Amino acid sequence: MSEVFELKKNKTFTLQEARGILPLVKKITQEAVEQTEEGQEMPLIAEKWSEKILKLGCEPKGLWMVDFDNGQGFYCWHYPEEDVDFFHSYQGGFNGRTPIL
Repeated sequence: MSEVFELKKNKTFTLQEARGILPLVKKITQEAVEQTEEGQEMPLIAEKWSEKILKLGCEPKGLWMVDFDNGQGFYCWHYPEEDVDFFHSYQGGFNGRTPIL
């Protein structure tokens, strides 16, 4: 699995920064997905995945969902989406996502 070094807790991201770190988030997520498909234990994989996402300064929200705090809400991504194309407020969740224009 990919090694991840802790960046900064409570980080806020610009859209450009969120999209810039997304390739690493996608790689970490893809590895976790592949491991679960190979029959490895889901809770353990999900926990390790969450820890790595947190170390990047992002917030894991649900299985294979990642939020990037922007100071006014979250940019959000869900596997296997190609890019960070959605936003939701702090109170809203996945169902409250709106496209970034």
